[in-house]
Amino acid sequence: MANLRRFLLRRLITFVPTVIGVTFLVYIIAVQIPANPARLWAGGEKADPEVVQRLIEEYHLNDPWYVQYYFFLKKVLSGEAVSPVTHTNVWDQIMEKLLTVTLPLTLFAFLFIITIGIPLGIIAAIKRDTWIDVVIRAFALIGISTPIFWLAYLLIFVLQPRGLISLTGFPMPDYRITGIPILDAFLKMDIEYIVLFIKRMWLPAFMLAYGGIGFITRIVRNSFLDAFSGEYINFMEARGFPRGRIYIHVLRNALTPVVTVLGLMFGGLLAGAPITETVFNLPGLGTYMIRAIHNFDYIVLIAAVLFIALIYVTINLIIDILYAIIDPRVRY
Repeated sequence: MANLRRFLLRRLITFVPTVIGVTFLVYIIAVQIPANPARLWAGGEKADPEVVQRLIEEYHLNDPWYVQYYFFLKKVLSGEAVSPVTHTNVWDQIMEKLLTVTLPLTLFAFLFIITIGIPLGIIAAIKRDTWIDVVIRAFALIGISTPIFWLAYLLIFVLQPRGLISLTGFPMPDYRITGIPILDAFLKMDIEYIVLFIKRMWLPAFMLAYGGIGFITRIVRNSFLDAFSGEYINFMEARGFPRGRIYIHVLRNALTPVVTVLGLMFGGLLAGAPITETVFNLPGLGTYMIRAIHNFDYIVLIAAVLFIALIYVTINLIIDILYAIIDPRVRY
């Protein structure tokens, strides 16, 4: 028990520095851009000098970089961060875009990874060194190697004229229960909205998941084969256990490392959302971040990166804790 407490303490100690370090790295990169952010925020070359000066004082732009970073971070962490470009509360915008678009997109993509990647990996392992295994491994390699934006545009060109996808706007129901539109639709059993949502989101979600499907397929295959080589398999075969029961035992042992990878992959899907949302014109958190970069909006960018880092590190911490409970050897 003492070893577990020490393990958890070490993980918690690295939690805060990791999150702060990510935001610091983004800030350092942003301030290297040779431009006057106050003038850009105030409207560019036609900006009112008084407004520019007021923004410089409000955001301490004449102070050293570490003072600027302190005030930026203070505004973000206090929940009082307001975008100097749109003059809206940053956290309100982040939560709205996360709940309406980015979180459903990520969960949809995660569902694709689980329902396609895991079965393909199991089938490839069971059919090892057959043509089925070769085809699945080739599919996995293509998934890992293919540039997603290129494949996305190609599929849009093929599918959109046939009416199989929708690229116009983003459907929103005329009611609100939880703040997550697709969840509200399921609670109301609004089949019409669910169909519209799936038509709008299935291809972006599949593209976001495509690389992950290939990666998890390879992980599951290798893990399944490793578990299948255990001595207990020979014992079960000698005792005459049915093949299906043997596979169930193998699967239980094989999925332990897979669960770890899946947890980390969920955070990675959030990080990959900006590209997917930009390609498919989805008004989510990723698009919000891209727009913040275009507008040189430090506050929005730092807050969004901080939020994603918090999610990623929290998931990582939960996985470490669960893995330490399942396998005590990792506590050392």
